[in-house]
Amino acid sequence: MRNQTKLNVSHAPFWHDGGSICTRSVHIMLAALIAIIPGLMRYGMPAVGVISLSVSSAIFWEILMNLAMKRPIATEDGNAAVIGLIFGMLLPATMPWWAVITGTFVAIVIGKQIYGGIGGNPFNPTVIGVAILMVAWKSHFDFDEALLNYEFNFTMLYPIAALKNFGVSVLKNYNTTDLLMGNQIGGIGSSCGIALIIGGAYLMLRGFIRWEISLSFIAGVIITAYLFNLSNPEHYAGPVFHLLTGYTLIGIFFLATEDSSSPVNFIPMLIYGLGCGILTILIRNIGQYADGVILAVLLMNLVNPLVDKIRPKALGKV
Repeated sequence: MRNQTKLNVSHAPFWHDGGSICTRSVHIMLAALIAIIPGLMRYGMPAVGVISLSVSSAIFWEILMNLAMKRPIATEDGNAAVIGLIFGMLLPATMPWWAVITGTFVAIVIGKQIYGGIGGNPFNPTVIGVAILMVAWKSHFDFDEALLNYEFNFTMLYPIAALKNFGVSVLKNYNTTDLLMGNQIGGIGSSCGIALIIGGAYLMLRGFIRWEISLSFIAGVIITAYLFNLSNPEHYAGPVFHLLTGYTLIGIFFLATEDSSSPVNFIPMLIYGLGCGILTILIRNIGQYADGVILAVLLMNLVNPLVDKIRPKALGKV
């Protein structure tokens, strides 16, 4: 009788490129720090406190949920720290401590853990946390009021809100260089345009986020803002202003590209990113909220499972 060799067969994937969730998390945090440092320098210790509390409380909720659900402690993958860090980037430096803790609770517990943990969440946890805070305590996201006691070397107006309240006439107070260099008020890590672009480009070049989503997001913003501006230049701002203000750049590189809540196929990624950009401008120009990025990403997360089913027909299939 011939000798029979037994083969051990495991489930897919069968090939590993050596990457890990922990490595990805570290690189995302490094890219985020490029944008956070200018915010810390501008807003001082209150900003340090918000970022520190956001990261630490996110890790705390992760550990608590792992223990409650009798799962292995998974904080070493860095995902909870990434959620907390990006969440803190979106907040004003004056955000109350209880709001920070509430937001990270929503992000980790409701946005991530109830769906089974990392990889199972249909929505970006950070976006869920910020959206709940914006709806529940909208006044805390009034950056003009929240940062009233700070002194800046530029006109203290949150550009997106000023545009919505006063029209295109306020744009004379801003120029592209100011917006790129962060001479605008906003979230701790979402105001310095050049820093966000550098961080996003780094992540794309290293392959940690998909360029298809980011570039199509940019295209959606440019096309939609240009059409609005073309129809009424006296009322609607141009594409460059919309790209460099509010949460647009952090949405392009850090929010829309979250793995679990974004598509994996080429055409769906283009549709998804384009939809985020279009919805952002629609909400800003004709919606109730001054900055539409959070709601735009949330809505596209919702339709992502349907969009991701769009794919070329298999070869040979009739």
